[in-house]
Amino acid sequence: MAQPAAANDIPAPQQMIEVDTFEDEGNDSTFSDGGSTYTTSLSSSVLAHEFKHGRRYHSYQSGAYLFPNDEQEQDRLDMTHHIYYRAMNDRLYLAPIKLDGKRVLDIGTGTGIWAMQMGDEHPEAEMIIGIDLSPIQPTWMPPNVKFIIDNVEEDWVEPQPYDYIHSRYMAKSIGDWPRLIRQAYDNLKPGGWVEFQEFENWFYSEDGTLKPDHYALVLIKHLNEACRKIGKPLDNTLNLEGQVKDQGFINVKAEKFPVPMGGWPKDKRLKEVGRFAAINWIEGVDGFTAAPFSEVLGWSRPEIEVLNAGVRRDCARLDVHAMAYIHVIIAQKPESA
Repeated sequence: MAQPAAANDIPAPQQMIEVDTFEDEGNDSTFSDGGSTYTTSLSSSVLAHEFKHGRRYHSYQSGAYLFPNDEQEQDRLDMTHHIYYRAMNDRLYLAPIKLDGKRVLDIGTGTGIWAMQMGDEHPEAEMIIGIDLSPIQPTWMPPNVKFIIDNVEEDWVEPQPYDYIHSRYMAKSIGDWPRLIRQAYDNLKPGGWVEFQEFENWFYSEDGTLKPDHYALVLIKHLNEACRKIGKPLDNTLNLEGQVKDQGFINVKAEKFPVPMGGWPKDKRLKEVGRFAAINWIEGVDGFTAAPFSEVLGWSRPEIEVLNAGVRRDCARLDVHAMAYIHVIIAQKPESA
């Protein structure tokens, strides 16, 4: 198995979070054995699935996305939605737009949870459309929400432009970000807004407790290698702001929000976010590694199982104060466009 990341691969921390004090600096009991405490009409070809590595994958344009779409993965994606929502101070979006009579597009909608919550909270919106490769969205939904199964990396054929386009958690799904941003620009009304919400796929610590051999860092390093080999790298997040400006958007604004790994923060909201983030990794690591590491990197099953066990162990530790950042970029299409 490849070696862990070098020490100089860990960038300097950017934000101080107060650490909770525990009598036991071992593992968080939240993650003990037995499971965590948190936890339209389509054609038959689109609804078909592929089964491998003990998991279910989408079959529509098979290979465009390396990760599962079964119920276990859907639960993880819904948990990821909650992590974003709580980390962003209980907000679904940051763009300064009033949704009365507006058309909204959700790129890579996944389970559809963001689109449905938007529909529930904003019945005044004309239509919220979610698009994804996998037909895993529910058949019941708010009356102003609908889902489309398609590949956003192909040419968009939209009957009407949108007022707001939202994209979240797409780093491992997009090969050509400038093209995606250009298509978003072309399919927005003048004055419309776009918003990208993406994890910076690396971890930091402010107190030096995160070491280069932490298995989450090992996983990220090699997962990025696998994603690069199929042309969909994980590490474009820091380029997004510049790419959005290059396309001609104006009023570009970038914000970032810390996501701890584990329940070590003293702040109650960050503690909650951190526990969900750790569970997300502990329960999701099999899906992260199964296809990318075996099919792309050529790892053996025993090598993958060793890595996964290390990730589960290290992500439950309270003595390692690791955190990542969610980056949010909002921008507006000029009224004169």
